[in-house]
Amino acid sequence: MARPVDLELKRAFGELHVKMLETSKKIQVIDTQIEVLKQVMRHVDITQREISTLPPDTKTYDCVGRSFFLINLEEVKTNLANKVTQFNTRTAELEENKQYLEKNLKESEDNIREMVQQRKEQGEK
Repeated sequence: MARPVDLELKRAFGELHVKMLETSKKIQVIDTQIEVLKQVMRHVDITQREISTLPPDTKTYDCVGRSFFLINLEEVKTNLANKVTQFNTRTAELEENKQYLEKNLKESEDNIREMVQQRKEQGEK
């Protein structure tokens, strides 16, 4: 004979499924953002290497919106170094968020498993 459906368990599974979908989408977004940051970091690294070969009196221009402004080479190097720092910080933040989401998801799955185990034990008694 078929067992009656435990509505509380069914609701918990539904909530977990929704949470898993939301969390996996958030993780995908974070992974995409990290990849974009890595690409930008590679671009900045290449730019830094190319600029380091230029003589100190080279005229350089910085792009601001649709305009270009003449700035000295040291300022360009400083701006690039600041960008690297910002990108590293942002990447670390994204990694922490991703780990938090994965941990949260794992805890939810464990809670559901525990609930199922308790229901089985109650059913056996």
